[in-house]
Amino acid sequence: MVAVGYYLRYNLSYREVQEILYDRGINVSHTTIYRWVHEYGKLLYQIWKKKNKKSFYSWKMDETYIKIKGKWHYLYRAIDADGLTLDIWLRKKRDTQAAYAFLKRLVKQFDEPKVVVTDKAPS
Repeated sequence: MVAVGYYLRYNLSYREVQEILYDRGINVSHTTIYRWVHEYGKLLYQIWKKKNKKSFYSWKMDETYIKIKGKWHYLYRAIDADGLTLDIWLRKKRDTQAAYAFLKRLVKQFDEPKVVVTDKAPS
């Protein structure tokens, strides 16, 4: 779990995590770390969300559009003051209702922040 934590928290490559573990006397391949991240990453994220359910000082929220199988979709993303992703949400529409629903979803998970920063887009 330490290897997965290093990878997720510090934005390291699998080989960099391998080197850190090797320096601590743990010999594991980078492909094993890759498998661990894919196996346990979601579980650790769920634990982190429960543990950090308190209100964060500020959130930054934005949306962007991406093409999936030839169709445009809108990806909403919120990050905390440290730049950690709080949540992402993929929608087919970009409108006020979708943005508001995403905000409600965040408040339900983390309570209300003191500040919400956006790019002031109409949605």
